[in-house]
Amino acid sequence: MSRPPLEVADLVRAAGDAFIERSRRWISWKHVKVLLAIARCRTAALGGHLDECTRCGHRAISFNSCRNRHCPKCQAGARDRWLAARQKELLPTRYVHVVFTLPRELAPLALQNKKVIYDLLFRASAETLLEVARDPKHLGAEIGFFSVLHTWSQKLELHPHVHCVVPAGGLSPDHRHWIKTRYAFFLPVKVLSRVFRGKFVAALKRAFRDGQLQFHGDLAPLAQPKTFSSWLRPLFRKDWVVYSKRPFGGPQHVLHYLGRYTHRVAISNHRLISFADGKVTFRWRDSAHNNEQKLITLSLDEFLRRFLLHLLPEGFVRIRNFGFLANRKRATTLPLCFQLLGSAATPPTEQDRSGANNASDLWRCPKCGGPMIIVERLTAAEIQLRSPPVLTAAA
Repeated sequence: MSRPPLEVADLVRAAGDAFIERSRRWISWKHVKVLLAIARCRTAALGGHLDECTRCGHRAISFNSCRNRHCPKCQAGARDRWLAARQKELLPTRYVHVVFTLPRELAPLALQNKKVIYDLLFRASAETLLEVARDPKHLGAEIGFFSVLHTWSQKLELHPHVHCVVPAGGLSPDHRHWIKTRYAFFLPVKVLSRVFRGKFVAALKRAFRDGQLQFHGDLAPLAQPKTFSSWLRPLFRKDWVVYSKRPFGGPQHVLHYLGRYTHRVAISNHRLISFADGKVTFRWRDSAHNNEQKLITLSLDEFLRRFLLHLLPEGFVRIRNFGFLANRKRATTLPLCFQLLGSAATPPTEQDRSGANNASDLWRCPKCGGPMIIVERLTAAEIQLRSPPVLTAAA
């Protein structure tokens, strides 16, 4: 994919220190750290390396990446490595995509309690899938899946939801055969919605009783138990959104499908259209109108404020495995699943492992298309010394 003409890094550099000064009321050092990383990513400030083409000998200097997980430019390599590692775990069966979404009323609370609310979202959605799938009325099987947290809408507003990718079936209770789904949409969506709602609200009440929630600003009155209970009550009177697609293709299809959801950030550089007169214009997809592509324009400050809404807590794991794919079970249950599906798990070859390790390090020569390799590591100071002298204008 060609390099976009406008990047989030350009907007951060354009905002400069003035944006931080204007945002002192809410901005924190974590926000500033991410902005600095994005602004310096793939510039001389982070150092780099001298690359040489193995075919024609062409040499070029490449700048290092910041490797921050919120940086739009640093996710492709991480995604490719993750997909390569998952390839050997994909079962020879169809897969299902299920999405669990929190009501918009919970967004302000989530913003002030990210770790607690996002953990509850993971746990409640996973327990819902596992419990409903175990029920003999629906599937009667032990399933396995992984979940990916997204916190944004197409307009960059706070919209916490998890994408779950599930094999369309599971292990029988005695682990002796594979049970295929009986429903067109894997599991009944209405049942999933009601169970998810009940589990999340119950867990949220426990978190409140245990003093795990914080309330600031407009939410301060919710610290009172009666006020919190009355605030929660309307959430039980509405249906919560659980979305499920029909089972789609097998292992190779799911790898391509997963690439659209793992290691994404709030907005990609390719969605940015223009930056002029202090305003940013970008594309968004309107799901309410047949996914029609539309444009939205925000002030630079508002764009960066929305972008920073989606920073995750330090060390927070946003891709998690559950059921027979859980880390503590996978080594024993995954080979059993392959066996019951009439297939053998094929270990990655040396070539596969090499490709997974080097996918992000190799790039093609602009002269002949041959592979480039690193021949020398360079610090920021060394790159500065190698730069051509700055020409001063004649008087």
